[in-house]
Amino acid sequence: MPTKEEAEEWKKQLVDNAEQQILNLTDSDKFKNYLNTVAKFHHYSARNIDLIYSQNPEATQIAGFKQWKNDFNRSVNKGEKGIRIAAPIIKKLTPEDQKRLDTTKEKAIVGYRYIPVFDVSQTSGEPVLSAKDFVKENLADHQNVTSLYNAFKDCLNQQTNLKVSEVPLATLNGAKGYFQPSTNEIVIGGDEPDNALKLKTLYHEYAHSQLHGLKSAFKDRPRAYQETQAEAVAYVAMQNIGVDTSNYSLGYVATWAKDKAVIHSALSEIQQVSNKVIELSDGLTKQLGLQEAPKEPEHDLKKLSAQELNKSYQGLQQQIQQATNPHKKSKLQNKLNDVHHEISNRTQKQLTTFSEQNPGIKQPESELDQSLKR
Repeated sequence: MPTKEEAEEWKKQLVDNAEQQILNLTDSDKFKNYLNTVAKFHHYSARNIDLIYSQNPEATQIAGFKQWKNDFNRSVNKGEKGIRIAAPIIKKLTPEDQKRLDTTKEKAIVGYRYIPVFDVSQTSGEPVLSAKDFVKENLADHQNVTSLYNAFKDCLNQQTNLKVSEVPLATLNGAKGYFQPSTNEIVIGGDEPDNALKLKTLYHEYAHSQLHGLKSAFKDRPRAYQETQAEAVAYVAMQNIGVDTSNYSLGYVATWAKDKAVIHSALSEIQQVSNKVIELSDGLTKQLGLQEAPKEPEHDLKKLSAQELNKSYQGLQQQIQQATNPHKKSKLQNKLNDVHHEISNRTQKQLTTFSEQNPGIKQPESELDQSLKR
C-alpha cells in the first residue's frame, strides 16, 4: 500500500506527463491527434482530455470495468492497463463548512481521485455502436450534408446575434468565407460545390465569431494564431460527425505551443467553442433524423429462394446462440419466427399441390383421427 506522499507524487507525475504531452504539440500531426481526442471526448473536462491524450492518443470510447460489463456486455481483456482520469470527490457540507466556504450548497467538490477506465480496444464482447456511426453513414449522402449546413445556418440566424449570408465565390478573392467582427456577420461562398467544405467553412467562421470577436481576449493575437484556432474548431466539429478531415491543413502551432500559459488558454478556448458547435450540431442532426440507424433492407421473404430461406434460418439460429443481450436476442427470435412461418407455409402448399396432383396416394391420418377410431 503506497504512502500518502507516494500517492501524491504519483498523481503529480500523471498530471506533469499530460502537460508535457500538450507542450509537445508543435506540428500539425500531433495537433491533429490531440484534436481527435477532443472530438471523441468533448463531454470530458479539459484536464481529463489531456490525461486521456497523454496515456492513449488512439482511445475512442472509454468506460470503467463494471460499466463495460453491465452496460455494454463487454469484458476488459486480461492484463490491460487502465487509463487514469480525474473523478471529483464530493462531500456533504456541514454548517461550519458552508460558513467557511460562504455557500448554501449542501455538497461540494473537495478534491479529485484518479480512477482507471479502459478504451473499447482493451475489451471484448458485443459490438458497440454510437450515434456518430449512424450520422457518418447518413452523411455519406451529400444532400444530408447540405441539410445540416442549412439547418446550422438557420439556427445561427434565428437563435444568435450573428447574421449569416451567402455571396458568390467569385466575390471573395479566393476565400471560402469570412467573419466580419464590426458587423458580427459571417459570409459564406454560396456556390461552393463541395457541400462538406461549405459546412466546414461555416464551422470555421463561427469559431472566429466566438473566439476573435470585438470583445474576445484573443482578438489582437496574430492572424496565424487565430486561423489555427478556428481551423482546429472546424476540424473537431467535422470529426464529430464523421466527415473525412484527413486532408485539412492545421498548419504549425509552434508560434504559441512553447508558452505553457498561452497553449493552455488557447486549447481551453478551442475546447469550449468545439463543445458549443458539437452541441448545436448534435441537436440538429437529431432533428434531421441523421442519428437514426440506417434501416436494414426489408427482405421480402416470399421472393427468397428455398436455399436462401434455409441459409437465413441457419444464420439466425447461430446469431441467437451467440447473442447475450436479451433485447437483441428477442429481435433475432422474431426474425427467425418469420422465416420459420414462411418455410412452413411453403411446405404446406407444396404438400397440398402434390396431393392434388397425386390423388391415389393416401395421406397419413392425423393422431386425432386415429384416436377417434379406437
